[in-house]
Amino acid sequence: MLTAYFSHSGENYFSGKIIAVEKGNTAIVADKIAAMTGCDLFEIKREVDYPFGYRDCVKESRDEMASGTRPKLREYKDVSGYDTVIVAYPNWCGTMPMPVFSFLESTDFAGKKILPLCTNEGSGLAKSVSDIKKLCPKAEVAEGLSVKGGNANECDDDVRGWLYNNGII
Repeated sequence: MLTAYFSHSGENYFSGKIIAVEKGNTAIVADKIAAMTGCDLFEIKREVDYPFGYRDCVKESRDEMASGTRPKLREYKDVSGYDTVIVAYPNWCGTMPMPVFSFLESTDFAGKKILPLCTNEGSGLAKSVSDIKKLCPKAEVAEGLSVKGGNANECDDDVRGWLYNNGII
């Protein structure tokens, strides 16, 4: 099993406040999954980092989304050796960040099981699961898990239950 995740460190939004963090919420949750399952981890990284500042990052990500840009990644991952891939990401503009689109379009997910996990501050999975289904029509896309970003450090029980319900642990 592989957990492929995109996470943003720097200034992030938490319950109405902008706070600088060294490690993004999605990275925190991905590390928890790896500890619980022993899965491989792959961090989806845009070739050029997003800005540190929250507002600048939001502007850049909205511009990418509006133009349909698929940013180049620093590294690409072949998923052919995995049956199950957890795809973890923050909710940006009602879906996944565009580097996650780049990742999903870069390899063949036919016959794979994809488990979506979305960190957010209350907007849930939004349309990210339907976007994954469009991008990976030959994959089995399981029910996703929404994790409130501000609760990333305390989400162990929710993550464990989701993994259990999906036959992972």
